[in-house]
Amino acid sequence: MCGADRLVKVAFSGLAPLVIEDVVVEGDLIRVRARTPEVAAACPTCGNVSSRVHGFGLRTVADLPVDERRVVVVVRVRRLVCPTRGCRQTFREQVPDVLERYQRRTGRLARVVGSVVRELAGRPGVRVLSALTICLSFNTALRCLLRLPLPPLVVPRVLGVDDFALRRRHRYATVLIDAMTRRRVDVIPSRSADAVEAWLRAHAGVEVVCRDGSGAYAEAVRRALPGAVQVADRWHIWHNLAKAAGKDVAAHSACWAKHGPPLNDGPLARTTRERWHQVHRLLDQGVGLLECARRLNLGLNTVKRYARVAEPERLVRAPKYRPTLVDPYRDHLRRRRAENPATPIPHLFEEIKTLGYSGSFNLLARYITQGRVEADRLAISPRAVARLLLTKPETLTDTQRTRFDELSTACPEMIDLTNMIRGFADLLHPRPENADRLTEWITSAREADLPHLHAFTRGLDFDRAAITAALTLPHHNGGTEGVNTKTKRIMRQMHGRAGFPLLRHRILLD
Repeated sequence: MCGADRLVKVAFSGLAPLVIEDVVVEGDLIRVRARTPEVAAACPTCGNVSSRVHGFGLRTVADLPVDERRVVVVVRVRRLVCPTRGCRQTFREQVPDVLERYQRRTGRLARVVGSVVRELAGRPGVRVLSALTICLSFNTALRCLLRLPLPPLVVPRVLGVDDFALRRRHRYATVLIDAMTRRRVDVIPSRSADAVEAWLRAHAGVEVVCRDGSGAYAEAVRRALPGAVQVADRWHIWHNLAKAAGKDVAAHSACWAKHGPPLNDGPLARTTRERWHQVHRLLDQGVGLLECARRLNLGLNTVKRYARVAEPERLVRAPKYRPTLVDPYRDHLRRRRAENPATPIPHLFEEIKTLGYSGSFNLLARYITQGRVEADRLAISPRAVARLLLTKPETLTDTQRTRFDELSTACPEMIDLTNMIRGFADLLHPRPENADRLTEWITSAREADLPHLHAFTRGLDFDRAAITAALTLPHHNGGTEGVNTKTKRIMRQMHGRAGFPLLRHRILLD
């Protein structure tokens, strides 16, 4: 019997502040009868203690399950008389962490429920809790989540700001974090300049703001904190350079793709050349871009694209061929067609089929008619070429390095582009002298015949102060991007009728 008493004490150790009188097992339910200890209790209004009993009452609360059985605790509590004249006449005693005011669960059960719903929210949390023999509805689970206390809002010195989609292309919100500790600070249900400005004015103390290239955030910081330092995100700067480099690489397809399959020379390529001549003929006559677009019935951006290109060959693109099942047998096909160019394709199909080819005849026929067999090397896309130029040289394999040396020296413009990329990559390591080096880099980039890189430098000038701070200061917006990645996981679980308050609660509690 002593061992059984010891087991009961261990199982219900969380009820130690109570006096357990009886434990009854009723099928899948364990009913614990208890009472409060006969000690004085403090009045919740005036704080004076009293032990004078006015009456008794029963409270029923749920506790952690035991042996896959639900536990219900029925407690006899006292109603005491307040000793202070003018205060409330009576009050019901509370037992901290066991019998909290208005609660139907013990403190330890509430903590378990809170931990589960904080990670899984409504219905998923209810399903996990039901496996733990804790039964509640998803509405109750959401109320438990929304009652969890949020961490205190501490305004950081270095603030990270970024947006995320509540509904893509329709509604966006803004997340704010401490860029030094990556602690979540707050979530705003908008990404407008007015909403961010109002938050910054209401929470003083921010000295540095890390952001992406958003004009709304830049304007909000300028209006609310004119003396704060704005720091652009280095990843976004490099991403913009990568896009500009990719466009310049594509413009020189005729240079670096000459050893691969033949370039596109069909009706579309001929139409492109004709339009280039039409646009430049009008420009030579002094006609403006908008008037050129009206006369030629073209979009203004299309006319700009033709206007910035010095020669029509730069509009010719390398064909976008993907790896196919024929590639492993390309050497065999080259050798056979070199020996006898008139070898029928069905004969070649049967030969490589005996070597293990599992593709179709039509795939082989297209591969040959596209000129991919006679080319000196396999097809490579402009995107793949740009990736080689943007990759750290020390991480390239021997094959990639050989390909890189061949492609980066295909023409003077490709040499200039490679040097510009290498020079800017070195600027991404923050150093105080990078401010002057950035000016030198922009000057060199504008001297090169790389129109899309010129557009990138104009973007740098538009946000020059923030760009300079990004290249000279150690602050960055990487932590905010990481929070957004976790926010997408929360968004995939949805937040239903609880809406934005639930989403904000989960982000700040994560």
